[in-house]
Amino acid sequence: MTTPAQTHRGVIHDIGYRPYTGPRLGRRYATRSLYVQSLRAAFGLGRSGKSKVLPFLLFGALVAPTLAIIAIVAFANLKQMPIDYSVYLSRFGVLAQIFLAAQAPVLMSRDLRHHVVPLYFSRPASRTDYVAAKFAAMVTALLIIMTLPLLVLFIGAMLNSFPVGDNLAHLMYGLIAAVLYALLYSAIGLLIAAATPRRGFGVAAIMGGLMITSGVSQIVRALTGGFDPVPSESAHWAELMSPTRTVEGLVNTLFDIGGEGFDRMAAPGTAGVLVFGAVIVLLTAGSYALMLRRYRNV
Repeated sequence: MTTPAQTHRGVIHDIGYRPYTGPRLGRRYATRSLYVQSLRAAFGLGRSGKSKVLPFLLFGALVAPTLAIIAIVAFANLKQMPIDYSVYLSRFGVLAQIFLAAQAPVLMSRDLRHHVVPLYFSRPASRTDYVAAKFAAMVTALLIIMTLPLLVLFIGAMLNSFPVGDNLAHLMYGLIAAVLYALLYSAIGLLIAAATPRRGFGVAAIMGGLMITSGVSQIVRALTGGFDPVPSESAHWAELMSPTRTVEGLVNTLFDIGGEGFDRMAAPGTAGVLVFGAVIVLLTAGSYALMLRRYRNV
């Protein structure tokens, strides 16, 4: 007859498991791998076919107008591009916003919904590394879809024998605008996506936030005389209510582009340039800091 002590006695069985004895690649490798995986996920790579449809459709929709513009320039024998590089981004920027709204929750909300975030933090990568990798991936994805159309426009200008120096300078203005849009959009979009595990809520909140702030900015500007034939400088302060219009106003004023008239967004004077730049930095840095704080509590 067995005693209670014998009944609860444990037995260790050797079933052949061996410990990992290979190289430990460490924190940097884990962060880099998370960045690459997140960038691929932003374009639906490594996922189902339907996950690739929207990002590549938006990608194509941003590039297609440049081909039409180049064809018009060639057939009409124009002497310069009918649209500036940075202005192109503002005119078709809603497509980049849709891309952000659709893909930011893919990078952030899915991990929260499936409760896998603690698994990432159990490895060498820290919470700071996680946020940095996701942010870098989103910025890179936005830069890819925004800079390729500008490069296509530049190639079209060269094929039509337009001045190299002038077009190269304006291409650089466009690339600077793309960097500012990518940094600001990524910080705001990822922060909103990190606030909810539900992808649908994240998509609606990001798109709604960008569109509502832009609409409110236009209304306030109109009420302060911003759509007069010669808008007052004070009316341009309304651009600060919208992240999109803040970037456009800063770029237009810095590089003296964007045309003339009531529809041109601009920073009012030297003080406006400093304030607009400070707002962009504060919004980007503040959103990033709030993201870090969010994942300290996960």
